[in-house]
Amino acid sequence: MLTIEKVKKNSIGEELGLEKGDVILAFDGHSAVDILDYLFYDEREFFTLTVRQKNGDESTCEIEKDEDETLGLTFKDDNLSIRTCHNKCAFCFIDQMPKGLRDTLYVKDDDYRQSFLCGNFVTLTNLTDEDEERILRLNLSPLYISVHTMNGELRKKLTGNRFADKIAKQIELFSAHGIVMHTQVVLARGYNDGKELEYTARELFKHYPYVQTMAVVPVGMTKFREGLTKIEDIDSLYAKEVLDQIRKLNEEFKTDFIQPADEFYFRAGLEVEKPTFYGNFPQIENGVGTTAKFKKEIDETLLEIENRSFNKEILLISGTSASKFIKKQAEKIEKKVEGVKIDVLAVKNEFFGESVNCTGLLTGGDIINAVKNAPKNYDFIVMPCHVLREKTDLFLDGKTVGDVEKETGKKVRITDGSGESFVGALSLEDYGE
Repeated sequence: MLTIEKVKKNSIGEELGLEKGDVILAFDGHSAVDILDYLFYDEREFFTLTVRQKNGDESTCEIEKDEDETLGLTFKDDNLSIRTCHNKCAFCFIDQMPKGLRDTLYVKDDDYRQSFLCGNFVTLTNLTDEDEERILRLNLSPLYISVHTMNGELRKKLTGNRFADKIAKQIELFSAHGIVMHTQVVLARGYNDGKELEYTARELFKHYPYVQTMAVVPVGMTKFREGLTKIEDIDSLYAKEVLDQIRKLNEEFKTDFIQPADEFYFRAGLEVEKPTFYGNFPQIENGVGTTAKFKKEIDETLLEIENRSFNKEILLISGTSASKFIKKQAEKIEKKVEGVKIDVLAVKNEFFGESVNCTGLLTGGDIINAVKNAPKNYDFIVMPCHVLREKTDLFLDGKTVGDVEKETGKKVRITDGSGESFVGALSLEDYGE
């Protein structure tokens, strides 16, 4: 049910006499579960609407409108409370989190609605028949699916869920109804790699035309793995072997269907692929293609810069994995912008362990300690927004940007993660003002 909070003036909803406090019960006889039902039917030209008014009367009316017209309703609640995961995945990152962090960091989401809305990856192990029917009826496409393996028995083992072997039937159902899917394999060394990875890739590519990509990402392993499944970390040689295997499979498929995470290239000491490899970057939230897109944005922004000077010494924060790449990008700015001097500080992740080496998982405490030990006195510090909780100044360990400034005595500039913002923060006096 959806409780109306506001009705837009001169809208169809107002013409129908809908008011604040009325409750939408159903569309076309289907229960109004959450905001997705409203968004779907609000774009249709013909449907029925069942309403319970504040006085308790219920009525059903037929709606006929133009496709671009809206009912003009907003609701008290979108009813999108997160559906959580009940799997026991061998590589679950949340199971490797220390105690004492903010509550939201321990939420294991596995919600098909958030997959559609936000690109979150889901395993589909908690789907009911009603959920599957709703996905098809509302055409919730694309979906982002954590496949991990198409070997049903192995998938049950990796996810710790006895129903996980349904994945082939679920993907077949969605593909038959035109639901676009982007998939991922979290690659656990010695489990779903090698021949198992080849099998998964061939199954997804050859049998399900609406599966458009398959990302391969390494397991993120913290130092808090006591009592968990033993998984070996990846090294340079292994990363090169995985990349070579993926290259050969893509050649077999005659398309760049499999997209490795940037981390494999960093570990292997290789350049990432060109931007064209990633198409429209459907897997970028998965750390796939981020580097190529970022580099492209930097190069395009630098082409537009003329006669700029910036006499500052800047300390640029990076995780250890991407630090060499970031240093190369900083050197481009030094060549283009007169007077600027940029040092890249590769911060070791003492909080989670050095095997966690991406910038986005750095904590405020580790950054503070690393900056205090930096050899120079800098004008200010630059770091990306990825180190912070979205729309806040809060790091994973609860420290804030203000804490970093106070304890290091340096101002902090936060970029928005784009190449353009990166260049601006390192070359503009009034950046962020």
